[in-house]
Amino acid sequence: MARVGLMVSKKVHKSAVKRNRIKRLIRETFRTQSNLRMADYVVMAKPGAAQASNQQLNSSLNQLWQQTENRR
Repeated sequence: MARVGLMVSKKVHKSAVKRNRIKRLIRETFRTQSNLRMADYVVMAKPGAAQASNQQLNSSLNQLWQQTENRR
C-alpha cells in the first residue's frame, strides 16, 4: 500500500486554515492516483504553495505523481 507523508510548516503560511487547504489537496490528489507503485511518499510544501490556486496546486501535484511513476 502506498502511503503519503505531509510537511506543511508555518513558513508556508501562518494561518492553519491555509496550511490545511494545502494538505487536503495533497491527500486528494494522492488518493486519486491509481498508478503509483507501493512506496512511501513525502511531500514538502514550499512557501509559494499558499499563494497558488487550487487548480495550480492540483496540476503541479499531478505532474509530480507522474514523475514518480516514470522513475520506475
